Amino acid sequence: MWKYKVESLLPQSGTSLFIDGQWRAADSGRVFEVDNPADGSTLYQASDGDGQEALAALDSAERAQESWAQSTPQERRDILQTAYEALMDNKEIFAELMTREMGKSFKQALGEVDYGGGFLKWFSEEAMREYGRTFRLPDGRKGLVTHDPVGPCYLITPWNFPLAMGTRKIGPALAAGDTVVVKPAAMTPLTTLALVEILRQAGVPKGVVNVITTSHSSHISDALFADHRLRKVSFTGSTPVGVKLMKQAADNVLRTSMELGGNAPFVVFDDADIDAAVDGVMLAKFRNYGEACTSANRILVQKGVADQFVAKVKERIEALVVGDGMDEATDIGPLIDVKAVDRIGHLVDEAVSEGAELIVGGHRDEHGERYFQPTLLDRVPRQSRVYTEEIFGPVLAVSRFDSDEEGIQAANDTPYGLAAYAYTSSIKRSELMQRRSESGVLAINSGVLSDATVPFGGVKQSGVGREGGAEGIFEYMTTKYTLLVP
Repeated sequence: MWKYKVESLLPQSGTSLFIDGQWRAADSGRVFEVDNPADGSTLYQASDGDGQEALAALDSAERAQESWAQSTPQERRDILQTAYEALMDNKEIFAELMTREMGKSFKQALGEVDYGGGFLKWFSEEAMREYGRTFRLPDGRKGLVTHDPVGPCYLITPWNFPLAMGTRKIGPALAAGDTVVVKPAAMTPLTTLALVEILRQAGVPKGVVNVITTSHSSHISDALFADHRLRKVSFTGSTPVGVKLMKQAADNVLRTSMELGGNAPFVVFDDADIDAAVDGVMLAKFRNYGEACTSANRILVQKGVADQFVAKVKERIEALVVGDGMDEATDIGPLIDVKAVDRIGHLVDEAVSEGAELIVGGHRDEHGERYFQPTLLDRVPRQSRVYTEEIFGPVLAVSRFDSDEEGIQAANDTPYGLAAYAYTSSIKRSELMQRRSESGVLAINSGVLSDATVPFGGVKQSGVGREGGAEGIFEYMTTKYTLLVP
């Protein structure tokens, strides 16, 4: 039933606005090009929506809100479950779409389909669990706590995980009974369009899901944030943009979920299984080529094992294959754009000038202007920008530490607090990291930590709110207390 080709999952070029259940063009007729970072070729022309079309999408969401909120949990469950099955039936199509618009390798894109699909499946099940409670007040009267849909939501997704970040927001919103306006990143909107088409065919009523593609994000946000009918915003992206959106959200006291920047430490203690730690850092650093907010950014290795660790990582990095993500042999594909390559090159050059030792890589790759060699830096000064800023690329920066206390303090020495990793065979050290780590998510002896079934989010300047897990649906619901007097 669900065996479609890519073309049938994408609307006709130039008609990528989805409003009130229909694909349509922008009133202005303007479009912007979506290209393939592997070779710069044009994949699609997306409609360039504006503020008026964003408000039309909000009109549609508001009209649908009451009936969708009154739909049964089973109805919402069935639609999300059907969409999940359809996504799995079209797994290779979605993986190829992500590889071509974002650049990640096809094998990593297949993994994202599984990961992203997990949110549809998980929240289809959560839709059936409308958690609440009844209780007695001290004087014997009866109290009731229920959870209601928050209302129309504005969902802003990033370019680096174009499927999973969509399902991680749309899944709980629909499960909770909310309607949504989705704005995908201009560089990678195609996966979102295909996802919404699957939702449409799975039976989502018109108006419940709306999509605005645009090359001018601020025009969309400004229009929606000024309208009192919008009740929530969920954003994944950089901290500076998140701060701006939170300030805008304050005017209408919007509910906010913000998954912002990271600067993840990867701490290797001297009792760690070094081979396991090397396996873990290769996953935590080079998944998505480092273009991930959970990417291991600051590799902190205790001095007694640092030489051994660096030597083993060097061997693994030298074996990585750079190329087009559609090539089965490719481990490292293109970065999202030339600016990303330029920035990473500057970070590496600056670190070396400040005393870091370049072990391998460090330059643009011969495959093209958007490719950067997988890189290993050792003895990185902790004031270097490659250490203090989020790299967002295939650069592994090692800093060495002496005592446990120094390592933990260095791990926490950042305004960010999203992900953290630690490798140790000691229960005491594991518990110390669990207690002291200033992060929203922590992995002990693992290089992968995110899953649909667990809460994900940051502390400090890495954001507010949680996505996934039993906690994720409550971001899209309000809590109501009712006093029942006979």
